[in-house]
Amino acid sequence: MAKIGIFDSGSGGLSVYREIHKLLPREQYVYVSDSAYCPYGGRTREEIEYRATVISEYLIGMGCELIVVACNTATAAAIAFLREKFPSVPFIGMEPAVKPAALATKTGVIGVLATAGTLKASKYLDTRDRFSDGIKVIEHVGQGFVELVENGILEGPEAESTVRESVAPLVESGADFIVLGCTHYPFLRPVIEKVAAELAPDREITVIDPAPAVARQLVNVMAQKNIPSSPEGEEGSIDLYASGDLESLRRIYKLI
Repeated sequence: MAKIGIFDSGSGGLSVYREIHKLLPREQYVYVSDSAYCPYGGRTREEIEYRATVISEYLIGMGCELIVVACNTATAAAIAFLREKFPSVPFIGMEPAVKPAALATKTGVIGVLATAGTLKASKYLDTRDRFSDGIKVIEHVGQGFVELVENGILEGPEAESTVRESVAPLVESGADFIVLGCTHYPFLRPVIEKVAAELAPDREITVIDPAPAVARQLVNVMAQKNIPSSPEGEEGSIDLYASGDLESLRRIYKLI
């Protein structure tokens, strides 16, 4: 039975765990929410590298054979550092799904919702520039999205009002695809889709969550490293840990 570590600045990485669990339901998981330092979006690279190192050391100490950095900001700021520091441990990170959106857009405009840290990171900028030739990319920070998720506000007037402020500029610019560049955001996907449909009732707008691709990549890495998945009959498990509010993490976990 493989033991897989997953961490994020908060509860958002559970959206990635949800997709991983669909493919690998019988593994052991250890999930760490760094909620005492959430959100990462406004923190320096050095701060994020330090927190990612502390958490990775903890996960390795717990026996995790692979670690999923289920946070776009932490991936952008720290995954190269982690791979160098822990060369024997495979790290799987996040990448905003700009490529499939750019290939599929009919309007020639795609939107990207992400944290400020992700939008200015070289990893994201390289991906955007590689796949956006001839495509207009409209970027916007999902202002208040992380806080909504951490507080368990996933629907209703407050969620819709907050989401509308960040989604409107993308829709009004003609985007027909919205790429979610933060692992918290998929928990607001139904609200994002509802608001986008209200803003542009005559246009089909597709929201892309990169988590399924990350789950597939994890399966591929396990095969490459000869780490077998658990056989039929094994029962999977997850242990939840948080540097701050554990109840918030448990509350979101119950929703997935």
